[in-house]
Amino acid sequence: MSQSVTSPPEQDVLHRLSFLDRYLPVWIIAAMAAGLGLGAAVPGLQGALDAVTIGQVSLPIALGLLLMMYPVLAKVRYDKLDTVTRDRRTMALSLVLNWVAGPALMFALAWLMLPDLPEYRTGLIIVGLARCIAMVIIWNDLACGDREAATVLVALNSVFQVVMFGVLGWFYLDLLPGWLGLDTETVTFSPWEIALSVVIFLGLPLAAGYLTRRVGERTRGRDWYEGTFLPRVGPIALYGLLFTIVVLFALQGGTITARPLDVARIALPLLVYFAVMWAGAYLLGKAAGLGYARTTTLAFTAAGNNFELAIAVAIGVFGVTSGQALAGVVGPLIEVPVLVALVYVSLRLRRRWPAEQLAGRGGAG
Repeated sequence: MSQSVTSPPEQDVLHRLSFLDRYLPVWIIAAMAAGLGLGAAVPGLQGALDAVTIGQVSLPIALGLLLMMYPVLAKVRYDKLDTVTRDRRTMALSLVLNWVAGPALMFALAWLMLPDLPEYRTGLIIVGLARCIAMVIIWNDLACGDREAATVLVALNSVFQVVMFGVLGWFYLDLLPGWLGLDTETVTFSPWEIALSVVIFLGLPLAAGYLTRRVGERTRGRDWYEGTFLPRVGPIALYGLLFTIVVLFALQGGTITARPLDVARIALPLLVYFAVMWAGAYLLGKAAGLGYARTTTLAFTAAGNNFELAIAVAIGVFGVTSGQALAGVVGPLIEVPVLVALVYVSLRLRRRWPAEQLAGRGGAG
């Protein structure tokens, strides 16, 4: 059995977190409460926030996501990406988890737990098909995962999302239920909407992060860029996260509080899904000897979902007041607090990781 390491206080990641990072669950609960309060106090707020959209996603939510992702992508050392692309094992495990295990698990949970609620069931299956390309970046960073690996895996998910989302939607909503003698649903997905989501929520912040690093290092040097610039822009990611949560709850808080039992029914399979995908990926990564950093990245990229795409598809196909749209909305409202909790679980696990596999950020393990 490998001997675990006990980190000395000066190396304890939890204690080295900033004040904002350390109490993130408190700020998230406060952001949720603020969003609910705003939605209740300002009756016309939802209409105002929904008046302008990007790819059928509210403009304020889109801005929050872009603010959240840019600082993390600016931290990536793009000259190290080739070491990740040569790690065929990590990429293969990620593809299997994201495009085989994840959709299949969500399909099974939706049918097992929501057999009498077809609209919510369809919405959950759509959530399972939308693999994460945005918020996972920040969860991975907070948990001290491998930034470069996360960037490559998210880019890989983006390509597969454009190619496979419609195919898997047809398979899990129409073909497979028909084979099993279950109710079927024929849904047409627009590949252009999916591609637009990828460009907006990954392409733009990725390009901005890459250009910022290239220009910053060439003009001022790497020491200034990583020692002065990054610490200044880093907190913007968490401010963007909290802003996004406030807007989400302001937009959907009324629907959620008006239908608490429906929300609870939708939340249960989501909780099981996030827990099983994260824990399964963690066990798989550790068994494969990937090291802490890449195992953590594998787990969060497997557990997270692209809620902005799922919501946009559900609204575009079924309408803003549909049960499918409600299931899409409940997704991030459950995902955010659950994955924040898993960030802290990851940091605890890091303290007990075998010494020979404890790789730092960017390490392959």
